[in-house]
Amino acid sequence: MTFRTRIIVLFVIVPATAFAIVGGFLGKAAAHDDAYRHLRIFEDVVSLIENNYVEEINLNLVIDGALRGLADGLDPDSSYISADQVQYLTTEKSLPDGRVGLELTRQYYLQIIATRDDSPAADAGLRPGDYVREINEQPTRNMSVFEGTRLLRGTPGSALSLKILRGSSRAPHEVKLIREELITPQVTGWMATSDVGYLRIAVFDSDVTEQMTTRIDELTHKGAQQLIIDLRQTAEGPLDTGLDAARLFVTSASLAIREERGVSRETILASTTDGEIRHPLVILVNTGTAGAAELFTAGLIANGRAKVVGGQTLGRTALQKLVDLPDGSGLLLSSVHFLTTSGTPIHQRGLQPDVVVNEPNPEFGSPLSEDDPVLKKALELLTEHRPA
Repeated sequence: MTFRTRIIVLFVIVPATAFAIVGGFLGKAAAHDDAYRHLRIFEDVVSLIENNYVEEINLNLVIDGALRGLADGLDPDSSYISADQVQYLTTEKSLPDGRVGLELTRQYYLQIIATRDDSPAADAGLRPGDYVREINEQPTRNMSVFEGTRLLRGTPGSALSLKILRGSSRAPHEVKLIREELITPQVTGWMATSDVGYLRIAVFDSDVTEQMTTRIDELTHKGAQQLIIDLRQTAEGPLDTGLDAARLFVTSASLAIREERGVSRETILASTTDGEIRHPLVILVNTGTAGAAELFTAGLIANGRAKVVGGQTLGRTALQKLVDLPDGSGLLLSSVHFLTTSGTPIHQRGLQPDVVVNEPNPEFGSPLSEDDPVLKKALELLTEHRPA
């Protein structure tokens, strides 16, 4: 192994070795020995690649790939990011205003979690589960969620090209989108029947509780005695906004548990002054339900305030922090996650509905069916339990 190679390998393994040594001093001798074993194997692998691979390699690219793999093995939102990306993340005030309405995760390629209501992506028929193989001809195979999200943004009116894979299709579909400054209402509502109000929450933003209260008051004045809250493909917004919204429906009870490495678990509570809305509820969810929407749903489930209908939620309830590395690159690591009040992790597991109802999954380019089996089942449940 050359001197240069050893320097690069040492740069990668020294921080981990130091961590292992500290662990040994804390009495974690087994973990300490295991860490050394893996680090020795890592150095051997680098040496074998350098000396035996058929072509001369760019060792920097190999090491970058290894670092990406380490982060990818944690969860889809944790990632190794380059020095340029760290600088962008820490110095830019905000991303450009132009958006297409996509939320992403990672599953081999970047994958769509949800599409924003009335957005260019929704109008193009993109759906949760679709794989984004390329963004403007850049392959996403080794692209982080952070970098993919950054590439989706741009000046309003600018064009964006995506290569999309759906289902078992091997041939990607090219989708052309125009970025817009999205102004979709966060909360809308209407009467589904004479006594059931339908509330659609597209985004959990800072004023979502005020908008929910206003819409529910309007529906109540129109005769709503029960509510359906639709959180399908709702994946945007700070996590704490979901907990704030849950307090509208829950009084003096636990909503969720916050867990952070090295810190005692914190139980998130609703107070005696919360719970002003008493309507019976059914919540609609699917694989596009993520983040704040999951915490909102978990808080209501824990307190028996709602039945949940649809598909299993995504499981994306962690907060990321940036850890700077000596060469200017960094790690985005999930440092905080949330659990249900019973202590079950939500992150990477999701929430299971009370009643599972599968939604149609049309072929690419096929028109969406006007039939909504999830909403239909919710109305049936409320009819069966209609207040006297």
